[in-house]
Amino acid sequence: MELQERKLLAARLRGLSVFRGVLDCEAFAALCELLDSEEPYEQLELLGELCAALMPWEGDFSRFLRSKVFEDENPVIRAKAGGKTVSGALQANCRKDLYLFSMLSALKAEDLCPGYEDMRPEFASEPVDFETEYGERLDSVAKYGYGIFAGAGMLRLDADGNIVPVESPDAITLDQFIGYEDERARVLDNTKALLQGRPAANMLLYGDAGTGKSSTIKAVANALREDGLRLIELRKDQLLSLSSVMGRIAGNPLKFIIFIDDLSFNKNDSDFSMLKAALEGSASVKADNAVIYATSNRRHIVKESFSDRNSAMDDVHINDTMQELMSLSDRFGETVYFQKPNKQLYLQIVTDLAERAGLDIPADELAVKAEAFALRKGSRSARAAEQFIDSLL
Repeated sequence: MELQERKLLAARLRGLSVFRGVLDCEAFAALCELLDSEEPYEQLELLGELCAALMPWEGDFSRFLRSKVFEDENPVIRAKAGGKTVSGALQANCRKDLYLFSMLSALKAEDLCPGYEDMRPEFASEPVDFETEYGERLDSVAKYGYGIFAGAGMLRLDADGNIVPVESPDAITLDQFIGYEDERARVLDNTKALLQGRPAANMLLYGDAGTGKSSTIKAVANALREDGLRLIELRKDQLLSLSSVMGRIAGNPLKFIIFIDDLSFNKNDSDFSMLKAALEGSASVKADNAVIYATSNRRHIVKESFSDRNSAMDDVHINDTMQELMSLSDRFGETVYFQKPNKQLYLQIVTDLAERAGLDIPADELAVKAEAFALRKGSRSARAAEQFIDSLL
């Protein structure tokens, strides 16, 4: 590639309008400098910087471009998501930007650094028709989403209250479970109703530890991601941010599970009222495209002691106070009970897991060892069955 062509490409890259937000990253900064560079030594150095910046995308330049373009939150995709008309000027600028990305996707390392073939770092790339691919994204924005939600199926809140992708999301799938078919079906059916625009309930999954409550929610989120479902996990101490999270996703064409794991309250918790308002449908903490799924080992989420009741005896309306504390779980539209497995189900889980793991152990011997393991653990559970199989590998 001639120097003049490279400088023109650098100028066009710096002149992005609709997708200007993508420029704020190391890879594009290095690329711009590299396209402008006339010194062979400097070109080699800047190419190294570019290749290093591409490591999160496994050194694939085209994959990097797709990530930046498809996840960019710009006026065109926001308008499309909101059902609004995109102006002619915006459409024209969008096409020009996408054409530039298509040109960039065809670049090779030798185009950017013509010399030093024996020591020049390389990156992978392939031509991409961004105008066609982005058009498909716009037409299916309710399925793919945009911004941070386009590239991640599971998200969380960071320390500053920002929604960020989960670094290592649980990849569990529905077909990995053994037993609890009815319980999972209820969660799956309710979530499909949300995706289809039908009434969907907030759900409380409660019951014994290790029975797959949290895993069920994550597996449903994984199963329905391609249909436009995302999961945002909040810790209990982040519930005061629930209103801002709902505001952030309100109007988004995607559907969301707000997931709260291992939920329980003391009676004086300040987070109690925020969750109560969301479950009751308060306009300030409710989004039409979201449901709240919580898990708990307790049917009654608010912990209460006998000393609490004794100290409340001077309450003029003590019955109302007690009902308030006990009724939070009833505000979930649907509750699903995950009971610890009986001996038969426990051994079925063990047997199926052993078969999947390729263990060649006689059934009688496996059952005896599994029961002994459960006795040491203190109870039978799906988690105990999995830990037992892991101990044999």
